[in-house]
Amino acid sequence: MKFRLFILLLISTGQMVGAKEESSFEIPRSSITNIKDPDSGRVYPLFIKLPRSYSYNSEKSYPVIYLTDALYSFQIVSGATRFPMNTGKMQEAIIVGISYSKGSGGHASRVRDYTHIEDRSWKYQTGKAKEHISFIEKSVFSFIEKNYRVNESRTFVGNSLGGLLGAYILFTKPDMFNNYILGSPSVWFKDHDILKIKTKPNVNKHKVFIAVGANETLELDSPKYDMVEGSKKLELKLSGELFPNTKVKLLTIQDANHETAFPTTAIQGLYWLFKES
Repeated sequence: MKFRLFILLLISTGQMVGAKEESSFEIPRSSITNIKDPDSGRVYPLFIKLPRSYSYNSEKSYPVIYLTDALYSFQIVSGATRFPMNTGKMQEAIIVGISYSKGSGGHASRVRDYTHIEDRSWKYQTGKAKEHISFIEKSVFSFIEKNYRVNESRTFVGNSLGGLLGAYILFTKPDMFNNYILGSPSVWFKDHDILKIKTKPNVNKHKVFIAVGANETLELDSPKYDMVEGSKKLELKLSGELFPNTKVKLLTIQDANHETAFPTTAIQGLYWLFKES
């Protein structure tokens, strides 16, 4: 009995020592770099994760998945794609998360950068999406394409106001991204103004994955907005004659609300886009 107790004490002590040594966790093959917007002077951290084959397959180039709300989305997308990418079930890609501007609160940064039209009723500044899009196109894209082996495929992933930003990019700058994942898009913003934008015929080939929690309705979740209805209206707009080569898929996630829908949105959307046949 004493010997058995001694062994257990050794094991538990070893575990405690190991726990103390592992003081932090880092996502493998990931790094953070700061990019300055030359127009606004704001600095945005970029979270970058490389595929497992990147270091030993020097002849290969990769598609890039760009995420908004990096502090939230980067960990989710990195973890959710690790197994399917590493096992060959999903095409490998470089993951780039664009975080909030330094020195400003995350909420203030995203409200300012992800909304396309000014709304003075909001506490925070709104309506600077056009400027943020210019920063992504000129500074973020150029940095990634200069420093990493990428191909021409770009995928946008945004949730809530990030989903609104993605829809605005698709309507106004259709050449920026090939694919879009729009989670619980804030179609309601400024009295559904995003649906009123007059778009030119877009003959580009796009794949757009829209997802929303089934509980994101006035009755079940949101006190102000029906996100399910908004997502359906966005799907309808993208399925119209102005988008003849756009393939749209709408997923309603059962039992999910606005706080819980995104992880399912991200992995189901990315698997739909990058699944290896």
